[in-house]
Amino acid sequence: MAPLRKQRDYRLLWSARTISVTGSEVSKLAIPLTAVTTLTASPSQMGLLTAAASLPALLFGLQSGAIADRLTRHRPLMIACELVSCAAAAAVPVAWLLGVLNITWLIVVALVIGTAGVLFRAANFPHVAAVVSPAQRTEAMAGFHASYSVASVGGPGLAGLLVQFLTAPLAVLAEALSFLTSALLLRTIRTPERNEPTHSRGMWRDIVEGLRTSVTNPVLRALLGAGVTINFFAMAYTAVYMLYMLNTLNIPKGLIGVLIAIGGVGGLLGAWATARLAKRYGENRVLRAAVLLFPVEILTVGLLTGPLWWKLSLLALTGAIAGAIVVAFATCMGAITLRESTPELRGRVNATMTFAIQGVLALGGMTGGLLAEYLGLRPTILICAAGMALSSIWIWTSPLRPRDHPHPHHDKQHHQHIHSPSPETPS
Repeated sequence: MAPLRKQRDYRLLWSARTISVTGSEVSKLAIPLTAVTTLTASPSQMGLLTAAASLPALLFGLQSGAIADRLTRHRPLMIACELVSCAAAAAVPVAWLLGVLNITWLIVVALVIGTAGVLFRAANFPHVAAVVSPAQRTEAMAGFHASYSVASVGGPGLAGLLVQFLTAPLAVLAEALSFLTSALLLRTIRTPERNEPTHSRGMWRDIVEGLRTSVTNPVLRALLGAGVTINFFAMAYTAVYMLYMLNTLNIPKGLIGVLIAIGGVGGLLGAWATARLAKRYGENRVLRAAVLLFPVEILTVGLLTGPLWWKLSLLALTGAIAGAIVVAFATCMGAITLRESTPELRGRVNATMTFAIQGVLALGGMTGGLLAEYLGLRPTILICAAGMALSSIWIWTSPLRPRDHPHPHHDKQHHQHIHSPSPETPS
């Protein structure tokens, strides 16, 4: 079996995702800057614009999985989503040049791109099974998460340069071009898709079937519970992170961005290491180790005192470790989800996971703000670290625990044989 880097279609799929997510990172800065600098948006309008980006995941997340499972081929939908997103993003600089750009226009663009992104991700997850053989899916997932790490490190800097030289509305063109390039790359993938579409019994029943599978399968239930727990307390931590860094730890403003970028570099290292560790020890062991290490960064931040050099050194080290752990957990979670879900349910299981794990973000953010208001910043950070540790209970009390898997290599092959299609019959 050829290494993934030598497989043409995987390289195309990986390149398409890398370019697309980098363009999205650029727009995360360019669109708000357009609203603030060009349209002088009010705080309430900025709140609506921010909400518009995440609203489609809550409105259409579950339905997108049911739609993906009904398809014989997923790639045409993925290409269509990228083209729609390209047109929506290109509408921003066009409207600005014509003098008709306003906040409502930006909100509609955010809703369209967000909805297309939800459908794309629902189709992309089962599509990976068509392009990549079962034995290489963990490595493939690591490659995709490496793309996100690259985008999170380089995207904001690229956005800053484009806004500086082109103005904010024209910088949104970079996102439009990234979507177009992604669509063209996806179009050149040659791997045939022969997915067996699920027999639909109606949208609601299809959604319920995906929900039931995610909750009744003990491994999927553990992944879902751990993912929701991690994201809830991670967002509660994120809500107070900036205030804590500036007011309690007295970290200079200019260095906070550097510390965040170090986390992205850690993600790249995590992607490289995860592919190799999973091949040697199995995804189950890597996942169990990663979930135990999740609270380390937040606990360190919550207990940190001392001179500035010491605080910066520890924050950089734990930030890089946290970036690696997040990628390791997400990579193994994706590979195990593919392994445990049958081909006709992959879209709905993934959509259910995404809906729950992303949907809890807003609740976590509000909780973090309220806790900090009543208890203070440092106690809130320590509560988040304790809450994050609860995620290990989900994983270590599930069938993923060590005593059920004494031989990781044999176990991994056994599960792939049962739950995954063979390389000759891609889903």
